[in-house]
Amino acid sequence: MARMEELFGSNVFNDEVMQRRLPRDTYKALHKTIADGRPLNPQMANIVANAMKDWAVEKGVTHYTHWFQPMNGVTAEKHDSFITPREGGKIILEFSGKELVHGESDASSFPSGGLRATFEARGYTAWDPTSYAFIKDGVLCIPTAFCSYGGEALDAKTPLLRSMEALNKQAVRVLKLFGRDATRVTPTVGPEQEYFLIDRKLFDQRKDLIFTGRTLFGNKPPKGQELDDHYSGAIKPRVKAFMTELDEELWKLGVLAKTEHNEVAPAQHELAPIYAITTVATDHNQLTMELMKKVALRHGLVCLLHEKPFAGVNGSGKHNNWSMSTNTGYNLLEPGDDPASSAQFLLFLTAVIKAVDDHADLLRVTTATAGNDHRLGAGEAPPAIISMFLGDELTAIVDSLLADQEYHSAQKQDLEIGVSVLPKFPKDNTDRNRTSPFAFTGNKFEFRSLGASASISDTNVVLNTIVADVLMQFADTLEKADSFKTTLHSLIVETLRKHYRIIFNGNGYSPEWVEEAARRGLPNLPNTVSALPRLVDQKNIDLFARHNVFTEKELRSRYEINLEYYAKVVNIEAETCLMMAERQILPACIKYGGELARTVNDIRTAGLEPIAEARLLTKITERNATLYAAIHQLRKVIRASFQSESALENALHENNAVIPAMNAVRAAADDLETLVGKEYWPFPTYEDLLFNV
Repeated sequence: MARMEELFGSNVFNDEVMQRRLPRDTYKALHKTIADGRPLNPQMANIVANAMKDWAVEKGVTHYTHWFQPMNGVTAEKHDSFITPREGGKIILEFSGKELVHGESDASSFPSGGLRATFEARGYTAWDPTSYAFIKDGVLCIPTAFCSYGGEALDAKTPLLRSMEALNKQAVRVLKLFGRDATRVTPTVGPEQEYFLIDRKLFDQRKDLIFTGRTLFGNKPPKGQELDDHYSGAIKPRVKAFMTELDEELWKLGVLAKTEHNEVAPAQHELAPIYAITTVATDHNQLTMELMKKVALRHGLVCLLHEKPFAGVNGSGKHNNWSMSTNTGYNLLEPGDDPASSAQFLLFLTAVIKAVDDHADLLRVTTATAGNDHRLGAGEAPPAIISMFLGDELTAIVDSLLADQEYHSAQKQDLEIGVSVLPKFPKDNTDRNRTSPFAFTGNKFEFRSLGASASISDTNVVLNTIVADVLMQFADTLEKADSFKTTLHSLIVETLRKHYRIIFNGNGYSPEWVEEAARRGLPNLPNTVSALPRLVDQKNIDLFARHNVFTEKELRSRYEINLEYYAKVVNIEAETCLMMAERQILPACIKYGGELARTVNDIRTAGLEPIAEARLLTKITERNATLYAAIHQLRKVIRASFQSESALENALHENNAVIPAMNAVRAAADDLETLVGKEYWPFPTYEDLLFNV
């Protein structure tokens, strides 16, 4: 245990390190900056930078970088050394407050969606002191925001920080009405991360995995996940060695990696951390994905983070466990031990219910990617229709409020709003619903629709903003109330009645739910191209502008970037599919057919009738023709890609024409895989990939 305690956070310039290395006044000023968002003056910044540099140099570090998250889903870094020249050909190691707080990076090669012209190269990084600096790969990494010359956000972190401030502002307003002394409310997140591990040698033989992260071809093996024997089963030694090293690397960086286990599909696994402040959790999740890939390679493995790397078995998601905490240590989605706390809990619960119903389209947008389109509603993930699961008991409490009836429970007490309910709602009081996109799980909400490869930033920007918007409406109403209790009761009941349609505790996979959701008026956005345009609906533009999270220009830039990214991803998949089918699969099938033809002739020459051989040859020849025709059609639709100046039109072409053409090629190839001898098949099959770790 002592070793683990020494290991954890050993590569992080955390609060404990700052207390030891900074003068008392500087530490207090920096702590205020972190806790309250107050600015740090240049003199203090110089002191912090020097202490940070000394700490890093003692650990063998020679370079630093402003570590940021541009709008491409991954992280970026440019390394600068601490070296400064001196007279006589000497050097000293320096790191100024200016270098800590502010940096410049070439923004011309990062996605901007029209926020800046291509020839305008400058992008600026600004230190985010709410997320600790850390050492990775021998480099001091300083978490930063990234913006354009004109101040527009070019990254994932800036809008996240803005949304957290919006939520804080409105939540504190509401808490004051309940007499709470909290001065800051912070959203917290614990993102569970699913992933696959496969053998690297097999990975290297599959061009689809190399170029797209998923298999574009592959027939279902005789055994998949039917026996439920992989989920939480014994972890294989090779995988356990990977997990052990991954834990150590994450712990060094202060990532609270907690739970690891086998997931449902063969070769699939999960890592779950303890919750953290949303900005920190976002940084940590990016680090987790990066380290998963690096550590896997050291074990002769490859980590696949694609949402659906294998057809026919479960895909991978990222469960976003979201809540709100005060600086007085209170979770606002915890029902509490007394009637007043329960009334407060009900108001915040109601705010989330209304927020999700009002902006289900925005939540769906944050899950809309080419990869996640294969996963949502596929049997292991929630459907594309956003609904909320509250569980039987909490739903019964809501029902009692709406019916103005007493809620019967062995421990019921009267709330201050005059309704009899449980003052202390038990955690985990009901079964979880794996088909629900947005489920209450005791003292938090679990949003299960997010894809495994995505940054959690976009989802939490939306969650923070939509809840902030509802809390603002609630605060406006309650602050003007003549009777707080009466108005509070009416506000909760009327809001729940209006937004009850979003609550659904049943089977989200059933066809009946699709029909029922339509009757309720819930949006059904089945794929990325149907979801993304909702981002720039006027109501959503107004929402983000109201809380200073996105300007209209910033929002439209993200819309364009996401559409372009979708079209490019699908086009890369299509080009890879065409290449593999033309250069590998069809030649292998023709070769096998040729061998069969020679065998048929040899048997007939011997005076016998090649019944099985001839029938198999006929099947191969017919299916080769089908594959050839499908290849021709795919080539045709690929040539028609990116012919429009409209990003939406290009994305629609990929969705409506290219994907069906790819599916036709795959169907023909997968059919041939069942007939062609294994020694002829040009690359590893599903049984090779899923059962050889």
